[in-house]
Amino acid sequence: MATPIQISEDAGVRYLHFGSDWIQGAMRIARPWALELDYTREMMAALLLRPEPDWPRKALLIGLGAASLTKFLYRHRPQSKLTVVEIEPAVVAAARQYFKLPENPRRLRIEIADGVEWLAASDETFDLILVDGFDADARAGGLDTLPFYRACRAHLGDAGLLSVNLLGRNRGFKASVERVKKAFDNRAMVFPSCDHGNAIVFAAAGEPVRTTLSELSLLTLALRQQTGLNLLPTLARLAQWQTCPGGHLVL
Repeated sequence: MATPIQISEDAGVRYLHFGSDWIQGAMRIARPWALELDYTREMMAALLLRPEPDWPRKALLIGLGAASLTKFLYRHRPQSKLTVVEIEPAVVAAARQYFKLPENPRRLRIEIADGVEWLAASDETFDLILVDGFDADARAGGLDTLPFYRACRAHLGDAGLLSVNLLGRNRGFKASVERVKKAFDNRAMVFPSCDHGNAIVFAAAGEPVRTTLSELSLLTLALRQQTGLNLLPTLARLAQWQTCPGGHLVL
């Protein structure tokens, strides 16, 4: 059964829905390349954890939504080759019609497929894997299982990172986090939940991530200058919640 796609607009922001009031993506019409929703901004904190200017060279995005993450990387990481796996063709069509999804097959490949099945059949390696896939009832299905997270790790390179959007208020949230940690030998951490209840989990493969909140603050200022993305509120929450003992972040 096809996903019922609905588009709404309010106060200059265009929203994507799957047949309900649940927001699946958003774009400020005057700033189509910006990240409108808090959780999408926090998923891009991966750029602070691997701050090399040419990282990621290859990125995989599972779940397209309103193409916010795709467009951000496309614009601000021009060296990146992007692969998007989206199960629902209507979502891709809506992203092209309403959310300015770029058309450039040399840099952006769109695969209509189940993310779990596509990854299992792939032999590619990525620097960054972003997972943001939910149905109309906010269920992630096979994208929130131990075998899938293990497959993500197997497809990450030497400086690979996984960034997963989870719903912090869901009853199964803690179990989801434990699955990520198990798949990555405990090299995973949860950022404090955003205002809307989304919580981003980061997991690392290969080279360790070792930084401090002070270093992250400097990187955040540089990233804001380069891209307009402001992650200072995220760092403030990390410090307030004592997520990084002694001011150190290690993955």
